[in-house]
This record gives sequence, C-alpha cells and structure tokens, in this order.
Amino acid sequence: MTPVFGHGHLRLYLLSLLAERPMHGYEIIQALSDRFGGTYIPSAGTIYPRLSKLGEEGLVTREADGRKTVYSVTDAGRAELEARRAELDDIESGVTESVRSLADEVRLSVNDAMRTLRADLAAAARETQGSTTDARASREKGREEGVAARRQLQEAELVLNGFRQGVRAELRRRAVRDDIPDGTAERLRLQLDEVLAGLFD
Repeated sequence: MTPVFGHGHLRLYLLSLLAERPMHGYEIIQALSDRFGGTYIPSAGTIYPRLSKLGEEGLVTREADGRKTVYSVTDAGRAELEARRAELDDIESGVTESVRSLADEVRLSVNDAMRTLRADLAAAARETQGSTTDARASREKGREEGVAARRQLQEAELVLNGFRQGVRAELRRRAVRDDIPDGTAERLRLQLDEVLAGLFD
C-alpha cells in the first residue's frame, strides 16, 4: 500500500491537529483515524517518536495530566504552520484523495467477493435441482431450493459482515497499543484465500 503521508508530512499534520486543541496521544491517534474514516490508524510507535521530536524542536510542549501526557503547540509551532500553510493545504488534499482511494479499494474488494459468493450459491442451487419427469415437481423443488439458496446467501453475508467488523475492531484496538504484528495483512490474505478455496469443496 502506498504510504499515506509523504516524507515529513505527518509531522506537519500533527502540528495542525494540536493547533486545533491540546490532546494526549490516544486522542491524536483517534483524531487521525476519524479524519481517514477508519481507513488509516497510525500506531503509537509512529506517533510518539514524532511528538518527541517536535518537543525537542520547541514546536510542541508536553504536560502531565494524571497518568496522561497532554501535547500543545507552541508559538514557534504555530509560526511554522503559518509559514507552511500552502504545503499543509496540499497535504489536506492528499489526505482526501487517500481516503477516497482506500475506500474505493475496500468497496471493490467487498463487491467482488459478494458477486463471487452469489454466483457460487446460484450455481450450487442449479446443480442440486437435478432432472425429473414431473415438471411441476421440478419447478416446486427449484422454488424451495431457490429460497434455501437465498437464505444461505443472506446468512453468509451476515457472517462476512460480522467477520469484517470484528477484524476491524481488533485491528483498531491493537493499533492503539502498537500491537499489530508484522505481516498481519499478508497472513490475513493467505488465510482468507484458503477459506475461499475450501468453502465450496
């Protein structure tokens, strides 16, 4: 997947978020996720080192609030934002395009999967109808199997939606803790390929 932010752009984007209001780390991660409609959730390992660097450069301050650390933009940080306003506008445009692109990829993937599932279920329903000398009995059987196939389709779609929501929720939960193992996406793809290959054996 193409990186969401170009070199140095996430740093500037973090400054712009903190210019809106002071936030602690989790709020920053959530704000980024919201901006991308959940299609991009940065890890803590991505965010905190950049916040530390911004602090070293005098662009951000940090203040303890109980067990949390609240980050605020400094006057120097606001001055850099103002000086790079045009660049920030370009980044915002890029974010919008990234969200559209990611959403299109997800939509196409889901639509393709559903079309394939419908075609497989319809083919299975036709194959099970068989032949009979009684045309009326055959039509009745076909109607019953059609109802059964539609019911199976609906149940399968519910299972698919539930699985997608469950995976997405778990990924978000782990992303906040920076606990997504390397290669997770590839393992997910391979296992889904195996499920699909064995589903209609």
